[in-house]
Amino acid sequence: MIVTTALRTGGKMIEEASEIAEYLQFPFVERKKKSVDLLQNEYDTDVLVIGKNRYELFMRTQLEPFFFHPNSAVFRIKRIQRKEHDPFIDATNLKLGSTFLDCTFGLGSDSIVASFVVGEQGKVEGCEASQMIAFLVKKGIKMWKTNCFATNLAMQRIHLSHNNALDELKKRKDNSIDCVYFDPMFEEEILSSKGIGPLRNLAFYHDLTDEIIQEALRVAKDRVVLKDHFSSKRFEKFDFSVIKRKSAAFHYGILLKEKVK
Repeated sequence: MIVTTALRTGGKMIEEASEIAEYLQFPFVERKKKSVDLLQNEYDTDVLVIGKNRYELFMRTQLEPFFFHPNSAVFRIKRIQRKEHDPFIDATNLKLGSTFLDCTFGLGSDSIVASFVVGEQGKVEGCEASQMIAFLVKKGIKMWKTNCFATNLAMQRIHLSHNNALDELKKRKDNSIDCVYFDPMFEEEILSSKGIGPLRNLAFYHDLTDEIIQEALRVAKDRVVLKDHFSSKRFEKFDFSVIKRKSAAFHYGILLKEKVK
C-alpha cells in the first residue's frame, strides 16, 4: 500500500498524510495530480488517499473505495427519536447509562445507535481486529458530519481500539459491561447489503469459539448478543435464544447472564 493526498490539498494535508504513512508503516507518495488508477498501476498496489473530510482506501480488487460512513445509523436514530422501536435496541436492552462493548466493530453502525441510546451517562466501546478498518473507522467517526446533530454527538462518544475480540475480553473485569455484542461476517452473504464488498475484503474472518463466548459471558453484566444470518448455525452451537424476525435476513441471539450462572 502507498499513502497519498487528495488532488486539491495544501501543505497541512501533505504533512498529515506523511505522518499517517509513517504510523501505518507504508510509503508516502506525492500525488502530483496523478489519478488513483495511475498510482495503482505505477506502484502495483492499493492506495490510501488522505483528504480533508475523509480518508479513502482504493483497493485493486474493488471497484469502490473503502471509507467510513454511518450507514443506517442516521435514519435509525431519527426513528428512535420518534419513539419507534429498533430491533437491535430491543435485543441488547440498552437504555440511558448502559455500557456496551462491540467485539466486531466494522463500520460501527449499531454502535452509533447504541451510543445515542446510552447517552453521555453510558459508554460505548468497540474493538476491531483489522488494523486498516480500525484506523479508518476510528478517524472517520470523528471526522464525519451528518445532518443529524444527535448522530454526530453519538459518534464522538465512541471509543474504538484495534484488537481482536478474545484479547479485548481477557483485559476486562468480571461483570463490567452490560451488553457484549458480536456481529461477525455472515456465513451467507446478503446480496442487498450495499457497500459491504470493500469491508469484506478488509475484514478478519475469525469465527466465534467457546472460549470467546465464555469470556463474553464473564465480562457481561446482563447479556451477550449475537447478530447473524437467519440460517446461521452459531445460534444453536452456542445455545443462543433467538429472536426470529419475519422476512428479515438476520436474527438476534441472546444469552442472558442470569440464565447461564
